[in-house]
Amino acid sequence: MHISRTDLNLLVIFNAIYTQGGVTKAAETLNLTQPTISHALGRLRERVNDPLFVRHGQKLVPTPAAHKMIEPIRNALQTIETALSDLDGFDPSTTQMTFTIGIHPLMEDMLFRPLIDKLQKLAPSISIASVLLDRRNVEADLSSGVLNSAIDVFLPLSNSIQRRKISTSPVVVVARKDHPALAKKFTLEKYLTMHHIIVSSRRQGQGPEDVALARLGHSRHISLRCQQISTAMQIVTNTDMILTMSETFARRANILHGNKIFPAPFEAPAIDTYLYWHSNSDHDQANSWLRQIIEESVAS
Repeated sequence: MHISRTDLNLLVIFNAIYTQGGVTKAAETLNLTQPTISHALGRLRERVNDPLFVRHGQKLVPTPAAHKMIEPIRNALQTIETALSDLDGFDPSTTQMTFTIGIHPLMEDMLFRPLIDKLQKLAPSISIASVLLDRRNVEADLSSGVLNSAIDVFLPLSNSIQRRKISTSPVVVVARKDHPALAKKFTLEKYLTMHHIIVSSRRQGQGPEDVALARLGHSRHISLRCQQISTAMQIVTNTDMILTMSETFARRANILHGNKIFPAPFEAPAIDTYLYWHSNSDHDQANSWLRQIIEESVAS
């Protein structure tokens, strides 16, 4: 199959179907009609003499040939996009584009405020789309360009995904300033008798502080599980519940509440936050600029 006889748009559509798992979502992603996507898939199937996708329930499942094709096609599309972007040049003060960042809601609440402040000053025509990070698909989303970058804790990903630690923070405890249990020395024994809040986007499971406690042979009583740090902070302010979390996030979230923040009364590993991107965008001017702005925002 010679490239001169192949419509490269078919490869863009192939990548979208593979990433989204179906024609409908691929059409929405590319802003095309479903018949257009289906017609293009039919043409590509004839071109490669393989069905590429077979239906399994509500999803289109890639064939072995599709699995073999996807990585080199994604790399090629990213290379073409980077080359065209470099020809045009990138000026953040005038460029109009949207960056998509995969991030969990509890991190978004803390990290996006300084990021948006910077963008409004330096790049008024650039938009940010924050989307929920799916750890199962983060590598595919970065490879396909669905995400420009992702922010999360350490994830075991392949060498095609680059990462950089952008923050590290000790574990602290947050309680209301006049909490009766804090009148004297705050010990591990006292900590274990208290009612705790955990902030997580997951429906169940422990936090890193619970893992640290388990290693010491202890466990705590979780009275509330919520999704937003701001919600947890409000409850801490008005109850005797306490919150264990990253100091970086705690100090930013506590600005409006005036709660007391102090070191956790047990040894817990620091909480690290990483910035992720695909290696193909290493030298892309726009994506490099985005990573720089994210790091500066976190540092501020």
